[in-house]
Amino acid sequence: MKQSSFIKINPADSVVVCLRPFTKGEEIEVDGKTITLLQDTPAGHKVLINDASEGTDIIKYGYPIGHAKKDLKQGEWVNENNLKTNLAGTLEYTYNPVKEELNIALENRTFKGYVRKNGEVGTRNEIWVVPTVGCVNGIAERIVKKLQEETKSEGIDAIFAWHHNYGCSQLGDDHENTRKILRDICLHPNAGGVLVLSLGCENNQPEDFMATLGDYDKDRVKLVVTQRVEGDEVEECMNVLRDLYAKAKEDKREDVPVSKLRVGLKCGGSDGFSGITANPLVGELSDWIVAQGGTSILTEVPEMFGAETILMNRCKTPELFEKTVSLINNFKEYFLSHGEPVGENPSPGNKAGGISTLEDKALGCTQKCGRAPVSGVLEYAERLQTTGLNLLSAPGNDLVASTALASSGCQIVLFTTGRGTPFGTFVPTMKISTNSNLYNRKPNWIDFNAGALVEGTEMKDLVKQFIDKVIAIASGEPARNEINGYREISIFKNGVTL
Repeated sequence: MKQSSFIKINPADSVVVCLRPFTKGEEIEVDGKTITLLQDTPAGHKVLINDASEGTDIIKYGYPIGHAKKDLKQGEWVNENNLKTNLAGTLEYTYNPVKEELNIALENRTFKGYVRKNGEVGTRNEIWVVPTVGCVNGIAERIVKKLQEETKSEGIDAIFAWHHNYGCSQLGDDHENTRKILRDICLHPNAGGVLVLSLGCENNQPEDFMATLGDYDKDRVKLVVTQRVEGDEVEECMNVLRDLYAKAKEDKREDVPVSKLRVGLKCGGSDGFSGITANPLVGELSDWIVAQGGTSILTEVPEMFGAETILMNRCKTPELFEKTVSLINNFKEYFLSHGEPVGENPSPGNKAGGISTLEDKALGCTQKCGRAPVSGVLEYAERLQTTGLNLLSAPGNDLVASTALASSGCQIVLFTTGRGTPFGTFVPTMKISTNSNLYNRKPNWIDFNAGALVEGTEMKDLVKQFIDKVIAIASGEPARNEINGYREISIFKNGVTL
């Protein structure tokens, strides 16, 4: 991308995006005409190319991002104060399939992974304690600390307890969602050993929960029910953990094809550069992985609203189209059932960064999944079944959505951000900055800088660097969230708490 002071993303757009702050009275040349800016306009924000009357759709990325709330003048700063979403309730959709060849060469790249007994591959070899209920969180944290002190984690990438508040006092879908997410964590290939830690009297009954694991590796997944232990349950747990540790520390990395890689696609703290730099970069990486036979998963369904037809028409089959329609409309109905509008998503940080409506956000957000066809559609907490690009039902909340991506089987989450965030979920959570200012201010948070795309670096060159970085982290290089020890899980909740 050539360095400039603004960008018109699509020829059909009625706005340009400022790549630096502009002051009132500055002039820019767009489509052969001179435009005078009518207000001071921050970087990442939009300026109108032509006059627009009240009710006129404003176009960005080639699609409407809302309509003018009043008559607007050429050169005016377009933001949340003068732009209103077009989104409303559920819609009926028509399948108009679009097929596009990726034309990306097969490179036969590999990464250093841990091949598990069932053939799945982990990017990490860790010991995990998974509580079946929040009541035993304290025990989980205590035994993890003791094992860390005993072993110094030598020969193991990390030792963690994935504490949460649930496993009891839940009904219906909430209870099942908790069980499924915990099941998915226990079966994840990034764990070399798992201690399932139960109280005993919880709704998430230990034997029933273990049955949900199916045909699991009983040498690497063990259960302790603390109410059934006579005396000190800590020492009982430690004996189990020591055995798991001894087995897992013998595991070694080996070369495995990139086709075994599963990456989750997520954004948070987005800004006006997200759809110009970081999300398109991740989209190129997603297409590359799919072309190599690997898998990428896009989630945060509410941030598809306004761009959903693009995804629907990329579905390989009518059946996948119908699943995607349900994915979108079911989430809209979830919003409406709580009396909430479907279009009020952008956060204060999003708006300050240049995102004015949910359509504006969605059209940038969905670029993370590139151009590949949609090969699968997953319900929340459902485990991956199909390679290629998948869509996953989960909300936009960063912690909940990233946990859902990891639970579906992703070994890494690629997380783009324009405002910055330190968190990580239970797999490596790479942060890709949309702008160089963030990258330079928060080097302890950010793993890769996509802001170089508006500073003269060509996409094809940056993609090569990004592929190398992702493979390096898949092969064991720690992501920033791992270095900082920022790792947690969050489970989606909808109903009552008893």
